Amino acid sequence: MQARWGVSIGPLFIAGLLAGTSVAGVSGRQEAADKQAAPSVDVELVIAVDVSYSMDLDELAVQREGYAQAIVSKEFLQALRGGPNGKIAITYFEWSAFSDQKLIIPWRVIDGPETADAVANEIMQTPVRRGSRTSISGAILYAMPLFDQNPNRGLRRVIDISGDGPNNNGPPITPARDEALGKGIVINGLPIMVKEPSYSTMDIDNLDWYYEDCVIGGPGSFVVAIKDRDKFKEAIRTKLLLEVADHRDVHKVVPVAEKEPRVSCQIGERIWQERWGR
Repeated sequence: MQARWGVSIGPLFIAGLLAGTSVAGVSGRQEAADKQAAPSVDVELVIAVDVSYSMDLDELAVQREGYAQAIVSKEFLQALRGGPNGKIAITYFEWSAFSDQKLIIPWRVIDGPETADAVANEIMQTPVRRGSRTSISGAILYAMPLFDQNPNRGLRRVIDISGDGPNNNGPPITPARDEALGKGIVINGLPIMVKEPSYSTMDIDNLDWYYEDCVIGGPGSFVVAIKDRDKFKEAIRTKLLLEVADHRDVHKVVPVAEKEPRVSCQIGERIWQERWGR
């Protein structure tokens, strides 16, 4: 696991009563001010799940089950209770190409077993789908505005990205990552490495290095790599526990610019161009 540096920005919003302002306008500004003033949840967590064709149907099913089971696990609920507010806000979407994202779970508050069960059931009841290409940058750019739609303000904002290959569609990954970091958002990664890389796929060696150096960022950001299919669900649970428990103090924070990527952040685009010429 490796930490990355992010700039945390928390602007203060003060709503004043101005002469001639409508009641509706005052009310809207007051709600915004209240949201900024007192965080009501410990984490605002966006879960972004890869459903590209490089993921086989078994992986897609295990991935979905892994998130559902992690949310209702005893360990997760214990970590939840240990936070200052004892609850988190969560939203869950699936992604593949730059223009292909599907919101599965709109913002929900999890504050105990009942709300956790409800979210887990929603995840499991949604039909499995697949899409072409892999746009991690598209997932990040889609995720960022979701925080503005959340009625609950959190102490932290986190994007949780899982995927089994590098970015090969849409904008380059690093500008999208850096834009999120500039907004004070932390990005954590779950690289899926259960298959041997082959020419017929977009799999690469050292996908965990790619995620560490090109995808994740922010104080205490981390990667949990899945290299054993049998430990898929365990890895998902571990990552969610770390995100809820807030382990920013565990890792040394290292500025992104201080270290050259061990794997080119353009490797996915380059492979796609070499193999398919577009």
